[in-house]
Amino acid sequence: MFHHITVLKEEATEGLHIKKDGIYVDCTLGGAGHSSLIASKLSGSGRLICLDQDDWALDNARERLAEYGDKVVLVKTNFRDLEQVLKTLPFVPQKDGVPQVDGILFDLGVSSPQFDEGERGFSYNHDAPLDMRMDQSADLTAAEIVNTWPEQEIARVLFQYGEEKFSRRIARKIVERREEHPVESTGELAELIKEGIPAAARRTGGHPAKRSFQGLRIAVNDELGAFEEGLHGAVRCLAPEGRVSVITFHSLEDRICKQIFSSYLSRCTCPPDFPFCVCGAEGTLKLINRKPLIPSEEELELNPRARSAKLRVAEKL
Repeated sequence: MFHHITVLKEEATEGLHIKKDGIYVDCTLGGAGHSSLIASKLSGSGRLICLDQDDWALDNARERLAEYGDKVVLVKTNFRDLEQVLKTLPFVPQKDGVPQVDGILFDLGVSSPQFDEGERGFSYNHDAPLDMRMDQSADLTAAEIVNTWPEQEIARVLFQYGEEKFSRRIARKIVERREEHPVESTGELAELIKEGIPAAARRTGGHPAKRSFQGLRIAVNDELGAFEEGLHGAVRCLAPEGRVSVITFHSLEDRICKQIFSSYLSRCTCPPDFPFCVCGAEGTLKLINRKPLIPSEEELELNPRARSAKLRVAEKL
Protein backbone atom coordinates (compact mmCIF):
# COMPACT_ATOMS: atom_id res chain seq x y z
CA MET A 1 0.00 0.00 0.00
CA PHE A 2 1.53 3.31 -1.13
CA HIS A 3 0.06 5.94 1.20
CA HIS A 4 1.59 9.39 0.90
CA ILE A 5 0.25 12.82 1.88
CA THR A 6 1.32 15.32 -0.78
CA VAL A 7 2.77 18.54 0.64
CA LEU A 8 1.73 21.96 -0.74
CA LYS A 9 -0.20 20.18 -3.49
CA GLU A 10 -2.56 22.99 -4.47
CA GLU A 11 0.06 25.76 -4.11
CA ALA A 12 2.76 24.00 -6.16
CA THR A 13 0.29 23.09 -8.90
CA GLU A 14 -1.22 26.59 -9.02
CA GLY A 15 2.32 27.94 -9.28
CA LEU A 16 2.72 26.16 -12.62
CA HIS A 17 -0.14 28.26 -14.09
CA ILE A 18 -1.34 25.23 -16.05
CA LYS A 19 -2.62 25.52 -19.62
CA LYS A 20 -5.04 22.76 -20.64
CA ASP A 21 -3.08 21.85 -23.77
CA GLY A 22 0.38 22.32 -22.21
CA ILE A 23 3.22 19.87 -21.60
CA TYR A 24 4.28 19.42 -17.98
CA VAL A 25 6.86 17.38 -16.10
CA ASP A 26 6.61 16.01 -12.56
CA CYS A 27 10.26 15.25 -11.81
CA THR A 28 9.42 13.54 -8.51
CA LEU A 29 6.38 11.33 -9.09
CA GLY A 30 6.37 9.80 -5.58
CA GLY A 31 2.81 9.06 -4.46
CA ALA A 32 1.45 10.79 -7.62
CA GLY A 33 -0.41 13.45 -5.62
CA HIS A 34 0.86 16.37 -7.66
CA SER A 35 0.70 14.35 -10.88
CA SER A 36 -2.96 13.41 -10.41
CA LEU A 37 -3.90 17.05 -9.83
CA ILE A 38 -1.90 18.28 -12.83
CA ALA A 39 -3.32 15.55 -15.10
CA SER A 40 -6.87 16.44 -14.04
CA LYS A 41 -6.36 19.96 -15.38
CA LEU A 42 -5.18 18.87 -18.86
CA SER A 43 -7.29 18.43 -21.98
CA GLY A 44 -6.86 15.54 -24.40
CA SER A 45 -3.99 17.33 -26.14
CA GLY A 46 -2.16 18.12 -22.90
CA ARG A 47 0.66 15.88 -21.68
CA LEU A 48 2.21 15.07 -18.31
CA ILE A 49 5.61 13.36 -18.09
CA CYS A 50 6.27 11.72 -14.71
CA LEU A 51 9.81 10.82 -13.64
CA ASP A 52 10.88 8.63 -10.73
CA GLN A 53 13.70 6.17 -10.04
CA ASP A 54 11.66 4.12 -7.57
CA ASP A 55 9.86 1.11 -9.09
CA TRP A 56 7.39 1.12 -6.22
CA ALA A 57 6.28 4.67 -7.02
CA LEU A 58 5.98 3.89 -10.74
CA ASP A 59 3.89 0.74 -10.12
CA ASN A 60 1.57 2.72 -7.82
CA ALA A 61 1.22 5.51 -10.40
CA ARG A 62 0.27 3.10 -13.19
CA GLU A 63 -2.86 2.31 -11.20
CA ARG A 64 -3.54 5.76 -9.78
CA LEU A 65 -3.11 7.61 -13.09
CA ALA A 66 -4.60 4.94 -15.39
CA GLU A 67 -7.78 7.01 -15.95
CA TYR A 68 -5.75 9.66 -17.80
CA GLY A 69 -4.57 7.24 -20.49
CA ASP A 70 -2.11 8.63 -23.03
CA LYS A 71 -2.06 12.05 -21.37
CA VAL A 72 0.43 10.65 -18.84
CA VAL A 73 3.85 9.16 -19.66
CA LEU A 74 5.82 7.40 -16.90
CA VAL A 75 9.62 7.21 -17.14
CA LYS A 76 11.99 5.47 -14.75
CA THR A 77 14.96 7.81 -14.43
CA ASN A 78 16.77 10.23 -12.14
CA PHE A 79 15.60 13.78 -12.76
CA ARG A 80 19.19 14.84 -13.41
CA ASP A 81 18.57 13.28 -16.87
CA LEU A 82 15.48 15.43 -17.48
CA GLU A 83 16.73 17.06 -20.69
CA GLN A 84 17.88 13.77 -22.24
CA VAL A 85 14.51 12.14 -21.46
CA LEU A 86 12.54 15.00 -23.01
CA LYS A 87 14.62 14.77 -26.20
CA THR A 88 13.43 11.18 -26.70
CA LEU A 89 9.70 12.03 -26.54
CA PRO A 90 8.29 12.83 -30.01
CA PHE A 91 5.46 15.05 -28.73
CA VAL A 92 7.87 17.46 -26.96
CA PRO A 93 8.78 20.36 -29.30
CA GLN A 94 12.39 21.53 -29.52
CA LYS A 95 14.00 24.89 -30.19
CA ASP A 96 17.62 24.86 -31.35
CA GLY A 97 17.84 21.27 -30.14
CA VAL A 98 16.52 22.05 -26.63
CA PRO A 99 13.15 20.57 -25.52
CA GLN A 100 10.42 23.08 -24.66
CA VAL A 101 7.80 22.36 -21.98
CA ASP A 102 5.32 24.57 -20.14
CA GLY A 103 5.98 23.63 -16.53
CA ILE A 104 8.22 21.48 -14.33
CA LEU A 105 7.72 20.45 -10.71
CA PHE A 106 10.22 19.18 -8.12
CA ASP A 107 9.03 17.80 -4.77
CA LEU A 108 12.31 16.83 -3.12
CA GLY A 109 13.11 14.44 -0.29
CA VAL A 110 11.76 10.99 0.49
CA SER A 111 8.16 9.84 0.16
CA SER A 112 6.38 8.77 3.34
CA PRO A 113 6.14 5.12 2.19
CA GLN A 114 9.92 5.00 1.78
CA PHE A 115 10.27 6.14 5.39
CA ASP A 116 7.49 3.95 6.71
CA GLU A 117 8.45 0.69 5.01
CA GLY A 118 11.29 -0.47 7.23
CA GLU A 119 13.04 -2.73 4.71
CA ARG A 120 14.17 0.26 2.61
CA GLY A 121 16.55 1.33 5.39
CA PHE A 122 15.61 5.02 5.34
CA SER A 123 14.22 5.16 8.86
CA TYR A 124 15.86 4.98 12.27
CA ASN A 125 12.50 3.86 13.67
CA HIS A 126 12.67 0.44 11.96
CA ASP A 127 15.49 -2.09 12.28
CA ALA A 128 16.38 -3.06 8.71
CA PRO A 129 19.38 -3.60 6.43
CA LEU A 130 21.39 -0.42 5.78
CA ASP A 131 20.23 0.43 2.25
CA MET A 132 18.71 3.91 1.63
CA ARG A 133 18.73 3.56 -2.18
CA MET A 134 15.85 5.30 -3.94
CA ASP A 135 16.78 3.37 -7.08
CA GLN A 136 17.10 -0.27 -6.02
CA SER A 137 19.30 -1.02 -9.05
CA ALA A 138 21.95 1.50 -7.96
CA ASP A 139 25.24 0.18 -6.56
CA LEU A 140 26.02 2.42 -3.58
CA THR A 141 24.26 1.67 -0.28
CA ALA A 142 24.48 3.21 3.17
CA ALA A 143 26.14 -0.03 4.36
CA GLU A 144 29.02 0.53 1.92
CA ILE A 145 29.57 4.09 3.14
CA VAL A 146 29.44 3.10 6.81
CA ASN A 147 31.68 0.04 6.46
CA THR A 148 34.23 1.02 3.81
CA TRP A 149 34.60 4.80 3.55
CA PRO A 150 37.42 6.53 5.49
CA GLU A 151 36.50 8.00 8.86
CA GLN A 152 37.03 11.58 7.67
CA GLU A 153 34.74 11.01 4.67
CA ILE A 154 31.96 9.64 6.88
CA ALA A 155 32.36 12.67 9.15
CA ARG A 156 32.20 14.98 6.11
CA VAL A 157 28.96 13.37 4.88
CA LEU A 158 27.31 13.67 8.30
CA PHE A 159 28.42 17.29 8.73
CA GLN A 160 27.94 18.59 5.18
CA TYR A 161 24.70 16.81 4.29
CA GLY A 162 23.22 16.14 7.72
CA GLU A 163 24.43 19.35 9.39
CA GLU A 164 25.43 17.16 12.35
CA LYS A 165 27.84 19.06 14.62
CA PHE A 166 28.98 15.86 16.37
CA SER A 167 29.91 14.24 13.04
CA ARG A 168 33.51 13.46 14.01
CA ARG A 169 32.53 11.74 17.24
CA ILE A 170 29.88 9.68 15.44
CA ALA A 171 32.29 8.71 12.63
CA ARG A 172 34.82 7.55 15.24
CA LYS A 173 32.17 5.38 16.92
CA ILE A 174 31.24 3.84 13.57
CA VAL A 175 34.85 3.03 12.66
CA GLU A 176 35.54 1.54 16.10
CA ARG A 177 32.52 -0.75 15.76
CA ARG A 178 33.23 -1.85 12.19
CA GLU A 179 36.73 -2.93 13.26
CA GLU A 180 34.94 -5.53 15.40
CA HIS A 181 32.24 -6.47 12.86
CA PRO A 182 30.35 -4.80 9.98
CA VAL A 183 27.55 -2.39 10.86
CA GLU A 184 24.65 -3.94 8.96
CA SER A 185 21.36 -2.61 10.34
CA THR A 186 19.65 0.73 10.82
CA GLY A 187 19.04 -0.14 14.47
CA GLU A 188 22.72 -0.72 15.19
CA LEU A 189 23.70 2.46 13.35
CA ALA A 190 21.10 4.52 15.26
CA GLU A 191 22.56 3.26 18.55
CA LEU A 192 26.11 4.14 17.47
CA ILE A 193 24.99 7.64 16.51
CA LYS A 194 23.30 8.03 19.88
CA GLU A 195 26.52 6.95 21.63
CA GLY A 196 28.48 9.56 19.65
CA ILE A 197 26.27 12.46 20.79
CA PRO A 198 26.68 13.86 24.33
CA ALA A 199 23.78 13.04 26.65
CA ALA A 200 22.79 16.70 27.09
CA ALA A 201 22.55 17.19 23.31
CA ARG A 202 20.44 14.04 22.90
CA ARG A 203 17.68 15.53 25.03
CA THR A 204 16.78 18.22 22.47
CA GLY A 205 16.11 18.43 18.74
CA GLY A 206 14.19 15.22 18.08
CA HIS A 207 15.69 11.79 17.45
CA PRO A 208 19.52 11.90 17.71
CA ALA A 209 19.95 9.89 14.49
CA LYS A 210 17.78 12.16 12.35
CA ARG A 211 20.55 14.38 10.96
CA SER A 212 23.01 11.56 10.36
CA PHE A 213 20.44 9.43 8.52
CA GLN A 214 19.60 12.44 6.35
CA GLY A 215 23.28 12.93 5.53
CA LEU A 216 23.79 9.28 4.57
CA ARG A 217 20.61 9.22 2.46
CA ILE A 218 21.69 12.32 0.55
CA ALA A 219 25.15 10.82 -0.06
CA VAL A 220 23.81 7.42 -1.18
CA ASN A 221 21.51 9.01 -3.76
CA ASP A 222 23.70 12.04 -4.63
CA GLU A 223 20.56 14.09 -4.05
CA LEU A 224 22.13 17.54 -4.07
CA GLY A 225 24.23 16.91 -7.18
CA ALA A 226 21.21 15.49 -8.99
CA PHE A 227 19.08 18.47 -7.93
CA GLU A 228 21.61 21.01 -9.20
CA GLU A 229 21.83 19.27 -12.59
CA GLY A 230 18.07 18.75 -12.76
CA LEU A 231 17.17 22.35 -11.92
CA HIS A 232 19.61 23.81 -14.44
CA GLY A 233 18.17 21.39 -17.00
CA ALA A 234 14.64 22.47 -16.08
CA VAL A 235 15.45 26.14 -16.69
CA ARG A 236 16.91 25.28 -20.10
CA CYS A 237 13.87 23.20 -21.07
CA LEU A 238 11.18 25.69 -20.08
CA ALA A 239 9.38 27.42 -22.94
CA PRO A 240 8.90 31.20 -22.63
CA GLU A 241 6.40 31.90 -19.81
CA GLY A 242 6.86 28.32 -18.59
CA ARG A 243 7.21 27.88 -14.84
CA VAL A 244 9.14 25.71 -12.41
CA SER A 245 7.81 24.90 -8.92
CA VAL A 246 10.27 23.56 -6.34
CA ILE A 247 9.38 22.14 -2.91
CA THR A 248 12.36 21.65 -0.60
CA PHE A 249 12.51 20.08 2.86
CA HIS A 250 15.81 21.22 4.33
CA SER A 251 18.13 24.21 4.19
CA LEU A 252 20.68 22.64 1.82
CA GLU A 253 18.08 22.05 -0.90
CA ASP A 254 16.46 25.45 -0.40
CA ARG A 255 19.83 27.21 -0.59
CA ILE A 256 20.65 25.49 -3.88
CA CYS A 257 17.23 26.41 -5.31
CA LYS A 258 17.55 30.03 -4.19
CA GLN A 259 21.08 30.37 -5.60
CA ILE A 260 20.25 28.78 -8.95
CA PHE A 261 17.14 30.91 -9.39
CA SER A 262 19.16 33.99 -8.46
CA SER A 263 21.83 33.16 -11.05
CA TYR A 264 19.21 33.41 -13.82
CA LEU A 265 17.73 36.77 -12.76
CA SER A 266 18.59 39.97 -14.62
CA ARG A 267 21.62 41.86 -13.29
CA CYS A 268 21.17 45.55 -14.07
CA THR A 269 24.53 47.39 -13.92
CA CYS A 270 23.13 50.93 -14.25
CA PRO A 271 24.01 53.44 -11.50
CA PRO A 272 21.27 53.57 -8.85
CA ASP A 273 20.43 57.21 -9.65
CA PHE A 274 19.48 56.41 -13.29
CA PRO A 275 15.70 56.84 -13.78
CA PHE A 276 15.47 53.67 -15.93
CA CYS A 277 17.66 50.79 -17.14
CA VAL A 278 19.90 51.53 -20.12
CA CYS A 279 22.42 48.66 -19.77
CA GLY A 280 20.12 46.18 -21.48
CA ALA A 281 20.80 43.39 -18.99
CA GLU A 282 18.40 40.53 -19.56
CA GLY A 283 17.68 37.64 -17.25
CA THR A 284 16.32 34.18 -17.96
CA LEU A 285 13.90 33.91 -15.02
CA LYS A 286 11.67 36.07 -12.88
CA LEU A 287 10.57 35.05 -9.39
CA ILE A 288 6.85 34.50 -8.84
CA ASN A 289 7.22 34.61 -5.06
CA ARG A 290 10.12 36.58 -3.52
CA LYS A 291 9.86 34.61 -0.28
CA PRO A 292 9.13 30.89 -0.22
CA LEU A 293 5.61 29.72 0.54
CA ILE A 294 5.20 27.46 3.57
CA PRO A 295 2.40 25.05 4.59
CA SER A 296 -0.65 26.44 6.37
CA GLU A 297 -1.44 25.54 9.97
CA GLU A 298 -4.30 23.37 8.68
CA GLU A 299 -1.92 21.37 6.50
CA LEU A 300 0.56 20.96 9.35
CA GLU A 301 -2.17 19.52 11.56
CA LEU A 302 -2.89 16.88 8.91
CA ASN A 303 0.76 16.22 8.05
CA PRO A 304 3.44 17.23 10.61
CA ARG A 305 6.16 16.06 8.18
CA ALA A 306 5.34 19.12 6.05
CA ARG A 307 6.71 21.49 8.71
CA SER A 308 10.05 22.13 6.98
CA ALA A 309 8.63 22.41 3.44
CA LYS A 310 9.25 25.54 1.34
CA LEU A 311 7.93 26.31 -2.14
CA ARG A 312 9.71 28.55 -4.65
CA VAL A 313 8.31 29.32 -8.12
CA ALA A 314 10.00 31.03 -11.09
CA GLU A 315 8.94 31.85 -14.66
CA LYS A 316 10.98 31.74 -17.87
CA LEU A 317 11.23 35.11 -19.58
